[in-house]
Amino acid sequence: MVPLSVLDLSPILQGSNATQSLRNSRDLAQHAERLGFHRYWLAEHHNMPGIASAATSVVIGYVAEGTSTIRVGAGGVMLPNHAPLVIAEQFGTLEALYPGRIDLGLGRAPGTDQITARALRRTLVGDVDRFPQDVLELMAYFQEPQPGQAVRAYPGAGLKVPVWILGSSTYGAQLAAALGLPYAFASHFAPAQMEEAIALYRARFEPSEQLDKPCVMLGLNVVAAETDAEAKRLFTSLQQAFLNLRTGHPSPLPPPVDDIDARFAAAGMSPGMQGALASAVVGAPETVRRGLDDFVRRHQPDEIIVTAQIYDHAARVRSFEIVAAARDQLAKAA
Repeated sequence: MVPLSVLDLSPILQGSNATQSLRNSRDLAQHAERLGFHRYWLAEHHNMPGIASAATSVVIGYVAEGTSTIRVGAGGVMLPNHAPLVIAEQFGTLEALYPGRIDLGLGRAPGTDQITARALRRTLVGDVDRFPQDVLELMAYFQEPQPGQAVRAYPGAGLKVPVWILGSSTYGAQLAAALGLPYAFASHFAPAQMEEAIALYRARFEPSEQLDKPCVMLGLNVVAAETDAEAKRLFTSLQQAFLNLRTGHPSPLPPPVDDIDARFAAAGMSPGMQGALASAVVGAPETVRRGLDDFVRRHQPDEIIVTAQIYDHAARVRSFEIVAAARDQLAKAA
């Protein structure tokens, strides 16, 4: 069985607040560490009332301080929003504080709408097109300083923080392959080009100082409970959140409901959001075990990063316990 990791958007729950969400994130990371998950990644989003991880590097530090062995990182930082030097300093600081445990996943999208992207105080014209150059500039700050180098990252220089490229299309696959970097595909919300992107990345991969062979991580929604029915009910929180986002009304994560099909029908959409949530395993322990096994057999990832937008924190922790047990059963069978 391939390693499993955790992707956390630090969901702000309807009726709750960011303080509790961040505490829940650290508590879940502590459970994930105990359960043997490999990484715990947090994602950058802005102007989203249901996500508490906008200041991603700050939240990573909070989670890393509350854990001791699990790798903690960004899945990801949206580089067009930032000067590469600033991110090098932030993640250099994290690496200095928690050596050998920090990952830096880089995305090309702004993680928000265009108005908010402008409010982040970066000139938008050409920023996305500069993504490859910005990645190279950022990586250079993590190398040993060169003679005559005018600008250096302190902390950061010489720390060689591992860099990943994130993507939901073939663009990121091509860049990750060309740079010889590990590649994480956002199949948990945009699976349409997953197989094409994986094939392209593996075919074009060029070895680098960081990586000698391709490494693919795939995102997967997994909601587990004691019964299939209860898991499907818990999954309706994510379905509602996607529906609200797609209809222009982003909101805190809502509690589960019993009439999800009717809500989608009223909005003229299907519960699968035209395939956006197709990469999902939802069910009881045996259903989850079979789903994980099938996903690995079909796509051959080197790692899976599991995300679970579940309203009740105790149910969310329990879901990851069931996932870890399924992983261990599959590993034993193998």
